[in-house]
Amino acid sequence: MALTKDQLIGDIAEATDLEKSSVRNVLEQLSQIVADALDNDSEITLPGIGKLKVSERPARTGRNPQTGKAIEIAAKKVIKLVPAKALSDSLNG
Repeated sequence: MALTKDQLIGDIAEATDLEKSSVRNVLEQLSQIVADALDNDSEITLPGIGKLKVSERPARTGRNPQTGKAIEIAAKKVIKLVPAKALSDSLNG
């Protein structure tokens, strides 16, 4: 089951005794700051979570699965998360 934005806000508000509106504002600002930094090709380190970085995928030839026809897939930027050691360790005991 996926954790929704509202559930995340509720969990943080409960754990920190802050109002949900304050938590929502902080989360939205964090999202904007991360998006701006990644847009400038910066790496973002989120302590205890991991490092977000932009990676470039080169253009490549793919196939349409319905027709089998070759198609060109354009180059694009993707976001990669390298998990923090503490997060990986907590998942693997």
